[in-house]
Amino acid sequence: MYGGEMRVADHVAWERDFPVRYLLVREDEDGETEYWGRCAGVEGLFLDKVPPREVLTLHGCTPTGALRDALSPAGEETGLLGDVCVEVWDEQQPLQWWTLVDTAVLACRPNRTDPARVDVVVGAGVQEDHAWQHTLPASAHCRLFVRTSVGVRPAGHCTRVDGLFRARVAPPPTPLHLIGCEAAEPLLAVLRRPRKWARNWAELRALDRHGRTMYRHHVYLGIEEARPSVLGGTLVDITLTDGGDDRPPLLARPVWETWRRGVPTTRNQWAPYCEHGRAEWLDLTATGMSGQGPDRSGGSYWLDGRFVTDVPGLHCAMAEALVGPGGYFGRERNAFEDCLNGGFGVAPPFTLIWHDAEVARRALAGTVSDPDGKLGYVEDIVRLLERRGVTVVLQ
Repeated sequence: MYGGEMRVADHVAWERDFPVRYLLVREDEDGETEYWGRCAGVEGLFLDKVPPREVLTLHGCTPTGALRDALSPAGEETGLLGDVCVEVWDEQQPLQWWTLVDTAVLACRPNRTDPARVDVVVGAGVQEDHAWQHTLPASAHCRLFVRTSVGVRPAGHCTRVDGLFRARVAPPPTPLHLIGCEAAEPLLAVLRRPRKWARNWAELRALDRHGRTMYRHHVYLGIEEARPSVLGGTLVDITLTDGGDDRPPLLARPVWETWRRGVPTTRNQWAPYCEHGRAEWLDLTATGMSGQGPDRSGGSYWLDGRFVTDVPGLHCAMAEALVGPGGYFGRERNAFEDCLNGGFGVAPPFTLIWHDAEVARRALAGTVSDPDGKLGYVEDIVRLLERRGVTVVLQ
């Protein structure tokens, strides 16, 4: 170990003309966090990974919603579905989840064994969730969902998806550039013997202007290049061979710029962003969820519903109502339910006064929170609150 458990405050400032924006840290064998270095900037952290296009066939489809509209003989729909989610079920439960990215309908024909169904040929990029074991279950069937600007909506069922279960070549890793690094001894040791550390990882922490950690990202320590920094002095610029998975998308960059000024202190700063930008906003709230203080019960809270036009917007507004701007109270339905169990600053019973609730009802009409489509998202959230002892007043 190199000096014991790290204190972030000891490393967030230096005597230079530009601020420290990132720390590199690593957990040692004893589970303590070591300081490895700090740097002025990072290039390549924001990344949109687009999978290669493939042709797939949705066999035996009973289309609903956007998929049915795309197949309409009237020809008014473009056939561009956006992202289509495929849930693979056995007889009882979902086993796998796939995303067909930027899906386009190429052709449609009657199914050979059941003329009441159709086979739909689509072009899409395929993203798989590596947490699943992707083997085809016996008696499988697929449920289809389309991601829209207001959430996920059912798009029907199919018996199988040809082209889904096949080996794919992993894309090459994308480098990450650490600019203006001041390396501590552990990182200097890596620079001296880079091959020894190539398969290890470290944690990159993004800081706001007050030195608070606003985001954590795992990177691999394989070093492609190290050279004197473009910022001069004794600093170095380091290129990591693999900048890690699950990087924030390019559209997150303006959201980050807002948070770099510090935790938001006024309401509705998330409102100008699109659905995906609002989701990135929610990700940043999660970093500080452990510092929201002891639970409070009782009293009334006011939800500003004017900008609740999608699911992430609902959770942005809900968190602001309950724990204030920049606070965390779940990023989606399941996390929200978990927060109602306590430990996140507010616990039932209390009263929630939802102003302009009709905005969410109109915008999320048809957006469901259960696979069978029996309950709308807003209605489900209200029912969940009431079952947990919250009095909900819709205005």
